[in-house]
Parts: sequence; C-alpha cells; structure tokens
Amino acid sequence: MDLIVTIIVGFVVGVIAKFLMPGRDGGGFILTTLLGVAGAFVGSFVAGALGMGGPVGWIGSILGAMLILFVLRMVKKA
Repeated sequence: MDLIVTIIVGFVVGVIAKFLMPGRDGGGFILTTLLGVAGAFVGSFVAGALGMGGPVGWIGSILGAMLILFVLRMVKKA
C-alpha cells in the first residue's frame, strides 16, 4: 500500500511542479511521477543540509521537484 501512496503523491507533486513552471516538457504519467518522487528526495536532502530535520512535506517536495525540473531544462538547452 505504501508504494501506491508514493506513486499517487509523486504524481500530484510532479503535476504541481510542472504547473508552477510552465513550459514544453515531454513525458507523461511515468515521468511526472518520477519527477515528484525524486523531488521529495531532493527536498528532504536540502532540508537536512540546512539543518531542518524530519519530513519535508508538500512544499519541500514541490520545491525539490521544481529544482530538478529547472536542472533538466538547463541540461536540455546545452
């Protein structure tokens, strides 16, 4: 059941991140979900590095996903 919740939350986070950073991004359900899940990991890592322990929550996950999306767009331009 945890895997299903992770996939659903990852998808929602990915959709919100793509909505907040509009642009032409390929991919569908799977890429958006992976973006959201990876964003949660990145947000958690950055929060830990800044000394904020514990789970990051929705905002940290979305910011992490937006950071990944930004980096992906910079790599695609180069």
